[in-house]
Amino acid sequence: MIARRMLLSAPSLLAAPAFGQPQWRPDKSLTMIVAFAAGGGTDAAARTIARFMERDLGQPVVVLNRPGAGGEIGFTELARARPDGLTIGFINTPHIVTLPIERRTRFRLEDFSLIANIVDDPGGLWVRADSGIRDFAGLLAAARAQPGTIGYGTTGVGSDDHLAMLALERASGTSFLHVPFGGSAQVKQNLMSRAIPLAVMNVAEGVNEARQGVLRPLAQMGAARWAPLGDVPTLKELGFEVVEGSMRGMAAPAGLPPEILARLSLALRRTVDDPEFKASAEQQNLPLRFLGPEEFLAELRGLQRSYQALWDRHPWRD
Repeated sequence: MIARRMLLSAPSLLAAPAFGQPQWRPDKSLTMIVAFAAGGGTDAAARTIARFMERDLGQPVVVLNRPGAGGEIGFTELARARPDGLTIGFINTPHIVTLPIERRTRFRLEDFSLIANIVDDPGGLWVRADSGIRDFAGLLAAARAQPGTIGYGTTGVGSDDHLAMLALERASGTSFLHVPFGGSAQVKQNLMSRAIPLAVMNVAEGVNEARQGVLRPLAQMGAARWAPLGDVPTLKELGFEVVEGSMRGMAAPAGLPPEILARLSLALRRTVDDPEFKASAEQQNLPLRFLGPEEFLAELRGLQRSYQALWDRHPWRD
């Protein structure tokens, strides 16, 4: 079972003197490393945030895509950069904590200075609108009647989608058939073309099709309901302690001076609070959840412990 802790966003971090009047000012452009391909959800969010950070910091923020190896290439480049505030990058869960658990990587969580979390996109269970599976109870009934045969698509082995389903299988005593794909667009396409009967993907990735009446969400995996899908129950409400999703936040190399960390975190706090950014995030269906450096680090360490315990009991690459 994976149950992610929902930490309160304490205002103390930004109210502290270091965050009140940060003095650092970048004297040249910043590079924002994105460990996934251009055009995806993380890339779109990064480019939107970069525009707002430029206004606040007074310097260009150039997005640099470094995809590959489930994020390891980009994460490694970020970890090895100079900790001067001029190289920052997006980090995504679960990859930032699960990759070093799965294999020997060239980075660890300790190699980063956590700046802030920005997005927390809960997982969801999706079927076609014309599916014979009408609700979550119907899904469990079908799985119990045909164990190991109902295929579900995810963005790959060890993804948040895959780990969520492993947790749900153990919690519910059911078994499904995992069908991994290279990205959420492929998962959605195969669901809509009837190649698979079930998709496990983040709520933001299916909400537009739900509004169009093409897809139907059976359940969402946040600790609470995401407002745009307010009529869709969480797995917790349905009796299963499964809370899973993909967090997207900003980090820098370890050793970042405190005044630089304070200034970058403040720039992100101001970005998330900006009404224009909020409107843009709503258009992109980005579930926002700001966490300052300490809260973000505590959240990731909690995830690290949970995923390590899961791996020790049931390695997901087996």
